[in-house]
Amino acid sequence: MSQVVTKGKNETGAFERVRILLDMIKFEHTIFALPFAYVGAFLAKRGIPDFWTNFWILIAMAGGRTVAMAVNRIVDLEFDSKNPRTKERPLVSGKINKKEAWLMVIIAAIFYFVACHNLTPLAFKLSPFVLFVLIFYSYTKRFTSLCHLFLGFAIGITPTAGWIAVKNSIALIPLVLSLGVMFWIAGFDILYACQDVDFDKKEGLFSIPSSVGVKRAFLISSLFHLIAFLAFLITGILSRLNWVYFLGIVAVFVLLLLQRRVITPDDLSKMNIAFFRLNAAISVILFLSTTLALISGT
Repeated sequence: MSQVVTKGKNETGAFERVRILLDMIKFEHTIFALPFAYVGAFLAKRGIPDFWTNFWILIAMAGGRTVAMAVNRIVDLEFDSKNPRTKERPLVSGKINKKEAWLMVIIAAIFYFVACHNLTPLAFKLSPFVLFVLIFYSYTKRFTSLCHLFLGFAIGITPTAGWIAVKNSIALIPLVLSLGVMFWIAGFDILYACQDVDFDKKEGLFSIPSSVGVKRAFLISSLFHLIAFLAFLITGILSRLNWVYFLGIVAVFVLLLLQRRVITPDDLSKMNIAFFRLNAAISVILFLSTTLALISGT
C-alpha cells in the first residue's frame, strides 16, 4: 500500500513540475504566433493543408517557441530576480532549477527539428537560422533599443514559415504578412516595456520607452501598428481574398484602437488585458477571417 501511495505522489510531483515548466514559458501564449503560421500555410495551399502538415506545423511552432522562451528565462534570470514584476517567475522563486529548464530546451529543440524535417526540405534547411533568431532576441535588450523589432522579426517569421511548410518556397504574400506581424508584435511589446522603464534604466537595459519616454513610446507603437494594419490590408489584396477577410481587418483595427483606450501613458494598470486578451483576439480573428475567406471562395 505504501508503495502505491509513494508512486502516486511521485507521479503527481512530475506532472506538477511539467505544469510549472509550461507556466515558466507561458505556453498558452503560443496563440499569438501559431495562428499566423497556419495563415501562411492556408494561403499557400489556398485552403486547408492535410492533417500531417498541420500537425508538424503545430509541433514545430510549439517546439521553437518553447526553446525561445525557456532560453529567455534562463539568460534573464539575473534581471528577473531584481525586477519586482518578475520575482514570482518559477526560475526566480526556485520552483524549478536551471538544469530542468535546459532539459526542456533540449527536448523542445529535438521536437522542433524533427517537425521541420517532416515538412519540406527548405523548412529543414532554414530551421537552424530560425532557431538562432528566436534565441538571439533574448540578448538584444543588452545593446539596442530596437529589441522590440527583433522580437517582432522573430515572431513575424511564422507566416513565411507556414508558407514554406506547404510550398517549399518563399513568395511576396507571406513576406508582406510577416512584415505586418513583425510591426504588430513590436508595437505591443513597446507598450509592455513601458512597465519596466525605471528598472531598465537602473540596470542599463535598452528599450524604446526607456530611451524616449513612455509618451513618445506610445506614439511609436501607434505608428508600428498602423504599418501592421496596412501590411495586413495589402496581404488580403495580394491574396485576392473576399470581403470576409476585410471584415476581419476592420475588427483588428477596432481592437488596436481599443488597446489605446484600455491603457494610456498615465495608466498602465490594465496592461495584461491589453497585452494578452486583445492581442490574442487579433491573432485569432485574422486566422478565422483568412480561413473563412479561403473556404467561401474568392
